[in-house]
Amino acid sequence: MFGRTPGRRAVYAPHAMAPWLDPEELRIGLGCMRLSTDPERDQARAFDTIRAAVEAGITVFDTARAYGLNDDDLGHNERWLSAALKECGAAPRARVVTKGGMRRPEGRWMPDGRGVAIRADCETSLEALGGLPIDLYLLHAPDPRTSWATSVRALATLLEAGLVRRIGLSNVNRRQLDEALELAPISAVEVSLSLLDDEPLRGGVVARCEERGLAVIAHSPLGGVSRAGALARDAALVEEATRLGATPHELALAALLDAHPSIVAIPGARRPETARSAARAARLRLDEPARARLRPRLAASSLAPRAPPAGAAVEVVMVMGLQGSGKSEAAEAWVARGYERLNRDARGGTLRDLKRALEEGLAERARPFVLDNTYVTRAQRRDVIEVAHARGVRVRGVWLEIPMAQAQVNVVLRMLEAHGRLLAPEELRRGKGPTSLSPNSLFRTARELEPPSEDEGFDALERIPFQRRLPAGGGAARLIACDAVLDAAGQPKPGAQAALASEQRDVKRLVFGWKPDADAEVLGRAVAALADTRFLHCPHPAGPPICWCRPPLPGLPLLFAREEGVDLSRSVLVGVGPAHRALAAALGCRYEESP
Repeated sequence: MFGRTPGRRAVYAPHAMAPWLDPEELRIGLGCMRLSTDPERDQARAFDTIRAAVEAGITVFDTARAYGLNDDDLGHNERWLSAALKECGAAPRARVVTKGGMRRPEGRWMPDGRGVAIRADCETSLEALGGLPIDLYLLHAPDPRTSWATSVRALATLLEAGLVRRIGLSNVNRRQLDEALELAPISAVEVSLSLLDDEPLRGGVVARCEERGLAVIAHSPLGGVSRAGALARDAALVEEATRLGATPHELALAALLDAHPSIVAIPGARRPETARSAARAARLRLDEPARARLRPRLAASSLAPRAPPAGAAVEVVMVMGLQGSGKSEAAEAWVARGYERLNRDARGGTLRDLKRALEEGLAERARPFVLDNTYVTRAQRRDVIEVAHARGVRVRGVWLEIPMAQAQVNVVLRMLEAHGRLLAPEELRRGKGPTSLSPNSLFRTARELEPPSEDEGFDALERIPFQRRLPAGGGAARLIACDAVLDAAGQPKPGAQAALASEQRDVKRLVFGWKPDADAEVLGRAVAALADTRFLHCPHPAGPPICWCRPPLPGLPLLFAREEGVDLSRSVLVGVGPAHRALAAALGCRYEESP
């Protein structure tokens, strides 16, 4: 068991002895995902690829329960890997890295960090691997709908139970890594890292791993399928590779390994020749000319940029927070004080474009700027801090704290203000900008979000607590969850009239709910037979929420309040459980449990 010393924060050392690999093992592994996720996958070719990797000296094989086409295909990659390793006699010395906590509904990637899901995934992976031990078991990705501590503790129990040899994390930021290190004996971290993607370096993940003796497993070490071709067109890379008798991709991998001794790269391969090329990269040694040209691309430090001199007169203000936290309103207050605003939604483009605009603006004439973008990660914020400090300009951080439920309310209010209605799922998929955000967009940001900290280089950092300011005025309403008055068959429940009754006079009523398989007209007639009330229904299918109208998301009550002139602070929400209670709290309503 992993104990804590009373009165002290527990910080665990890596479970495995460092380094993770023996000195004679290659620091290149085989990423096996595409052997199973490609629609035109081929078992014979996949087995030949794994055999070629084994013959070339590769011992690390990265797989996952989710590497398949959909939820019906879970474990496919693990089964193929196990069969191929056994067939070529490599099972005893292979290091199997696999992952759990991910589902594939209809081919989508959906994190599931519940403790019960992580335990079930691990046990199913052991079955799929057919007796091969799991050398390293990773949590596939943080799940924004599950407490991070819950997921990490569930991961630790796998080690306690002897199901796996080591545990680690995948696709995490520095904040998540630091929190996990207090809860479990983490041995490795897997992140996207390459010459084309240095965010784990700029965000401090690699530095923290090196400090704590953790292995860094670099997935997508050639930039991923969509960007790998760019390396073959990189002039410096091509020149140095030609001089060293290697391919640009081999040199890109070798440069990654050369820059940081804790890194193990796992390029994906679908063909035997690709696996053999990856193994050659592990044995390629950079000389000083190659190192001088390539290492600067992988040299980012997690240390804060050098601060400007004391008394610097000009400052850059970064207003940060989750979507819906009120950044635009806060930024306008700084604009009124003479600051020039740089905002991606207003100007178009990317955060890198804003960085260039800030560089040009400070070079042209030292003047104050305010940037009100989400700036989710330390790496994104570092770009702004470096630019400002290079010009002797202070950086003030303003962090707008907001609970997820309140951010959801604000996103819906902004949508209703701009469009006068709730956007349909297909509109949310196509939409761009702050008035057409989907629930998944907000969840995705929350999963990646790293609240700012003083050690990033801010000269001042303010944290502003959230305060709800819903539109005041209007009449009272009684908001009744559909499940409080109708049963699964759409028939009135015995306590329906009591749920609809109100002590308030002239109260407006709304029955709202989500019954995707029911006929909305039939439900509407059933509700109308009970009382004079409006009925709003979400018809969208089960699975991850694709709309804002499915409770407990706040779309339907907010739409009703806007259209009917309702003051939610004077209203009552009648529900049937914790989800409705949480919705009432987010809306500022009084909550009543259905009789």
